[in-house]
Amino acid sequence: MTAFAERVRHLPVLGLGISTEYGAATAPAALDPLALRAAYPAFAAFLEIGVEVVKGIDDTAQQWVHGGWPTTYHFLDLNLDEAEDFDTPWLSAAARLADQMQPAWLCGDAGLWHFGRRERGHMLLLPPILCAEAARQYAAGILRLRAELGYEILPENPPGQVYLGPWHLLEFYADVAERADTGVVLDCAHLAMYQQLMGHPPCTGLEGFPLERIVELHVAGTTPRTHEGFAYWDDDHTPHVLPSTWEIFEWVAPRAPNLKAVVFECERNPLAAVVPGFERIATVLASTVLAQREAER
Repeated sequence: MTAFAERVRHLPVLGLGISTEYGAATAPAALDPLALRAAYPAFAAFLEIGVEVVKGIDDTAQQWVHGGWPTTYHFLDLNLDEAEDFDTPWLSAAARLADQMQPAWLCGDAGLWHFGRRERGHMLLLPPILCAEAARQYAAGILRLRAELGYEILPENPPGQVYLGPWHLLEFYADVAERADTGVVLDCAHLAMYQQLMGHPPCTGLEGFPLERIVELHVAGTTPRTHEGFAYWDDDHTPHVLPSTWEIFEWVAPRAPNLKAVVFECERNPLAAVVPGFERIATVLASTVLAQREAER
């Protein structure tokens, strides 16, 4: 099989985009991807569509697809480390949706989307155990899904409140990427949450991470909350991005030679509230290889 270093050269440059999932655009005061593209096309160059195969894609996503605009397929219902998750009904449905969407690639948080059997409407996201055996299992799932569907499969670091295992988060995903010979999605907000919980400075571990594996970056707001004395970070995609998330994004973006896409995850917020975040991301990207490649298109 062709090595990632060669395959990544043929992946399209998507630029700056937004995310959605079923029903997100119809929530009160939510961002309308179509309206954003009309008003600020540079901020909505592509749409990352979160997909549970039992739901498919909603009317907003279908309008985007029918417009012929670029997409990525973000799975919300597959545990990459569980062989039993790769059942024929799921694979067939995922293939049909991919045929409809024609995404640039598939991606998804490499964690647990459900515990036990997959159930309709069951949404759970937990981080993996950060150890070699788990990395081997996730890599095997990536290799299988890439072979089954014929798309690049980019694992993403998920959010979490508790992390188990001896490895640093970045060490784990570097190992997964090496074993699967794949690119990755680095979620800067999720990484900022992890670094905060573990007592690390925001950019700890990045200098040793294979930055050439980063194809896509995510930026999103998170909110500190407390429940019965337990303090945690809510990955709620508010437009108010933490300083540590910005620090990670602004460090990584100019150093990732194969960066093709950046998503500002802000789908449940009004347009006026998210424009400043898009503007800051665009300013950072203006001096990166991503901007150079966009200009060459």
